[in-house]
Amino acid sequence: MKRILCILLALMIIGLSFSGCKPTATGPKTDKVVYLINGALGDNAFYDSGQKGIDNIKSQYGVETRTIECNFDAGKYEPGLEAAAQYSDVVFVISYAFEDNLKAMADKYPDKIFVNIDTIVQNSKNTITSIKYIEEESAFLAGVCAGLTTTDMSIKNVNADKVVGVVAAADDPVVMAFVKAYEDGVHYIDKAIKVERVVLAGIWDDPAKGKQAALSLYDKKCDVVFQVASETGLGVLQAAKERGLYAIGVDTNQNDIEPGYVIASDIKDVGKTIEDVYKTIKDGTYKPGQVLKYGMNTGTVDLVTEAKVQVLPQSILDRISKVRQQIIDGTLAVTKYQ
Repeated sequence: MKRILCILLALMIIGLSFSGCKPTATGPKTDKVVYLINGALGDNAFYDSGQKGIDNIKSQYGVETRTIECNFDAGKYEPGLEAAAQYSDVVFVISYAFEDNLKAMADKYPDKIFVNIDTIVQNSKNTITSIKYIEEESAFLAGVCAGLTTTDMSIKNVNADKVVGVVAAADDPVVMAFVKAYEDGVHYIDKAIKVERVVLAGIWDDPAKGKQAALSLYDKKCDVVFQVASETGLGVLQAAKERGLYAIGVDTNQNDIEPGYVIASDIKDVGKTIEDVYKTIKDGTYKPGQVLKYGMNTGTVDLVTEAKVQVLPQSILDRISKVRQQIIDGTLAVTKYQ
């Protein structure tokens, strides 16, 4: 009996020793993810690209996901953030116009992972990680494409006047980074090309307004109009088809929305960056408070010309490829707006 008691005591001591070796922390929870956007899905551009990334991490990792759309309603920002923080472990957020709400919420919930997309937001506890795109690089390439197109009269309906245009949804730093770099790219091809602008007053979800703006630019003899306007920009593509002229899409590959009239798209792959960042969260290499920059060398921003109906001649496609490589190599420096 005494021997049995000694054996049991020894086993208890061994058990306690091993239990003491177990880690007391397993890291932050990561199995519930929210995609919180200031706007709405259905733009076939920026917001939808992010949703694709959310859907992919749900499929790949088996996580629970929710999407909260604020529909540009300021009254929904704070309750949307509160709901996201209460439900989720990780929040991917597009915080245009409610950056202060995001800072306050991240400070309130320092144990939650907040990843802000497309702008830099820093809270007092330095827990927000920001994704910053170098959109100037791809927008410059869009300008190169437009400049080459308007100076090539072998392309159907291109006129003798060297004029191109751009429709911007708002006068904010991110949009203006696109616009200025586009103009720089146009003038890289030919300084004599005129660039006409229409800058709307924060209109992101009205294709009719986008179409009206584009038609006004085509009336000014623009051969190509670049849209930087989310869902509003879909109207620019419609106007291009109506006038038999050309447009450049934004954020996702929009070349086949109006086949034969959208000659290129300046992509900003929000979905890919969401997937990339979530991978670091899962593998333990994620660090809060960082600013992660994505340029053309990451494949996240680019100009894509592949289309069912190819309008551009091979000479223009080759020139675009050459300039792209120069930007990636660093032999051609694109001026940053901010």
